[in-house]
This record gives sequence, structure tokens and C-alpha cells, in this order.
Amino acid sequence: MVRRIGIRRRVGGITTFVATGEPGLPRVAFVAGRAAGSAVRRNRAKRRMREAVRRAPLREGYDYVVTADGSVSEAPFATVVAWVQAALAEE
Repeated sequence: MVRRIGIRRRVGGITTFVATGEPGLPRVAFVAGRAAGSAVRRNRAKRRMREAVRRAPLREGYDYVVTADGSVSEAPFATVVAWVQAALAEE
């Protein structure tokens, strides 16, 4: 549902969808499809995205879907953090 009604933003190898959700803590989902590579690369990309989102400010009452492409598992971690923060930045 978040992908349907949310606002889409792409920065580097990260695509985010943000939509209003239920009141309370933010909810986050991580996606790395087959286009991101083998199972090992997809799992690495998801682990890196999880840690990068922990370092980004999230708004309460919002739902997030964070999607990775193949470059997330190979890019320097500082770059991944910058992509996530830019994609989740409020406008």
C-alpha cells in the first residue's frame, strides 16, 4: 500500500516510498529484489540499508519502504548512508 500511495524518491541506488501511517513509531520495510544480485548480495544490501536507516531521522506516524538496487552492496557505506539520508530528508 505504501508503494501505491506514498511519495517516491530515488537517490543513488536507493528508492524510498513514504506515506502517512498509524500514529506511533515509524514502520520501515526493506526490499532488495533479484535485480540486486545473488542472495548473498541482496542480504548484504538489506543489512547495510537497515544500519543506514538507523542513522537517519524518521518521523513518527509514517511508513517507509526502502528499496535497493545492485550498487548498494558494493558502494562505500558512507555513500549508502548519504543516499538514505537524502532520500528520507523532509522537503
